[in-house]
Amino acid sequence: MVKDTLFGGYREHHRGVAWRVHQQWEIRMSGYVGWRVEAEVQPARMNELTALMNEMVHSTQEESGTLIYEWSFNSDSNVCHLTERYQDSDAALIHLGTFGQRFASRFFDLLNVKRIVIYGSPNDAVKAALADAKPEVMTQKAGFSRI
Repeated sequence: MVKDTLFGGYREHHRGVAWRVHQQWEIRMSGYVGWRVEAEVQPARMNELTALMNEMVHSTQEESGTLIYEWSFNSDSNVCHLTERYQDSDAALIHLGTFGQRFASRFFDLLNVKRIVIYGSPNDAVKAALADAKPEVMTQKAGFSRI
């Protein structure tokens, strides 16, 4: 083995690590599904929304295929963006099933959804599950993600 001064290790070792990272990267990037929900918030019901949001975050943390699940609000707390990213369509469908069973009625009672944009590689089942919301489906043409 040849000492690799850049990484402080041996080239063969680092090539193996790099290959494993590359394989994981390809798996992660190949079938992810994500979406962004843009909604109007009823400021008078912010306490109810906060309780629901915390319950949904806790529930979603238990879903192993969830990569990103973030709620963001503007400075007036009257606009909310919910950013979600899943390992693949199967993980997205698990989340959507839980959402439908446990949270959808309260969510739509507290938020007025204005737009949903889907990213990644959703399968037909994911598209069908979100079809009533008339989402815009975006196709990636260039770029990368480090997560």
